[in-house]
Amino acid sequence: MQPAVTTATLSPWEPGLLAMLTYSAMVMALMALLLFCCSWLGEKKGGREKERAYESGVIPTGLALLRSPVPFYMVAVFFLIFDVEAAFIFSWAVSFYGLGWAGWTQMTFFIVMLLFGLFYVWKKGGLEWGTTASPPSCNGKTSC
Repeated sequence: MQPAVTTATLSPWEPGLLAMLTYSAMVMALMALLLFCCSWLGEKKGGREKERAYESGVIPTGLALLRSPVPFYMVAVFFLIFDVEAAFIFSWAVSFYGLGWAGWTQMTFFIVMLLFGLFYVWKKGGLEWGTTASPPSCNGKTSC
């Protein structure tokens, strides 16, 4: 029994590429059709209620210019930093044997640099929470 040899008789391209391009064109055409139908058939009522900001079902009251405490943003930045660090370390751990000593050396350097950054932020007071903590730019002074 011989395997079937297929040749591209309909197109000079690879058959998979032609199928992908056809599928993409059909998806784009369907999206354009649906968007057109929604804008043509949809209701176009404006008004005060439609233009009000939607806050998860709660009617917004008061000023929108509320101050958020800086530590919340610092926690978000620290989370991003350590989340990216974890992604790098997990991917290194998966390919540990393939990378060998060179990979171990590079990951050690990466972790040491992150520890230096953590100690720097710790020294500057970036990890201090509470009312007694001075802002990092004041360098420990009570008033800036």
